[in-house]
Amino acid sequence: MDKQQIVVGITQGDPNGVGLELIIRTFADEHIYKYCTPVVYASPKSFVFYKKLLNLQEPMYHLVQHASDAKPGRLNLVVSSDAGVELTPGKASDIAGKEALLALDKALEDAVAGRLHALVTAPLDKNTVAAHLPDFTGHTGYIAQKLGVQDYEMVLVNEDLRVGLVTEHLPISKIAASLSTNLIVSKINTLYKALREDFGFTKPRIAVLGLNPHAGDGGLLGKEEIEMIKPAIAKVFGEDKLVYGPYSADSFFGSAAYKSFDGVLAMYHDQGLIPFKTFAFYDGINFTAGLNLVRTSPDHGTAYDLAGKGTCETLSFRNAIFEAIGIVRKRLKFGEDYQNPLPYAELKREKFRIDF
Repeated sequence: MDKQQIVVGITQGDPNGVGLELIIRTFADEHIYKYCTPVVYASPKSFVFYKKLLNLQEPMYHLVQHASDAKPGRLNLVVSSDAGVELTPGKASDIAGKEALLALDKALEDAVAGRLHALVTAPLDKNTVAAHLPDFTGHTGYIAQKLGVQDYEMVLVNEDLRVGLVTEHLPISKIAASLSTNLIVSKINTLYKALREDFGFTKPRIAVLGLNPHAGDGGLLGKEEIEMIKPAIAKVFGEDKLVYGPYSADSFFGSAAYKSFDGVLAMYHDQGLIPFKTFAFYDGINFTAGLNLVRTSPDHGTAYDLAGKGTCETLSFRNAIFEAIGIVRKRLKFGEDYQNPLPYAELKREKFRIDF
């Protein structure tokens, strides 16, 4: 695959947040076009609004109907909405939530049609989107549903850490009841597959964290480790996968034990994200494992307090783009390395008439 043939869709996110600013400032650097063909899903009026606000001449966009019409070396733009929305950078609004949802849906149309190799989503505000879609709890589950995928996983990624989550956006009071051995097994397998196919680890080592303080202290502080987590680890370990635990989360990160593993599986959102963001607040990204489409995002929200000021850090967003490109390449390489050799064997047998 030629570098510029990797078509990366990019959604504008909440137009009152930092999304469009991140896109414009990132693609003002012409060098990035050497690595992908970007397709932005946004309102052209909102795009121009932020260019003027930031006093930037570049990048110019090229309007296309679908991602399949995208031109290499250009910032292509698919119109998600042509409404003249009054933007108020830094302030949440229901109309901004609707614009974010329209852009996401437009991008997913191209994704479902097979026109994108990867999708990078700029931050949106779950509350303002939920005003139009009451069951909406975030990008990850919504994208998986649209792509028809059930076994998926949120994974936080930087150069040194890959942290997967068993549960995501759940109240603490509901976490324990939502766990099961089967769910944990499924999440371990999803992470294992991603570490192999998307990150290039031939025989990945995974650490599984416990749910309770001190991983339950032998059942004294909770029995989830004994009843669910240990049986899940044992099942997967019995399938010749290097999966260990459960580990007490505080000492696991405090002692830097994570450096001995290729991936970590946390039981709930803050258990994984607090240590991750402590180490990788500016450069980390969010990756959705298990999808048939590579999807990444910056590991931060709408940053309303920075919107429209031209001061937000672009590193996480840039990393999300380059990580998406890298994962597309690794998936292709994995497919080539592990393709079925049988057709060659059959050809050889026919040619030399060897009776195997």
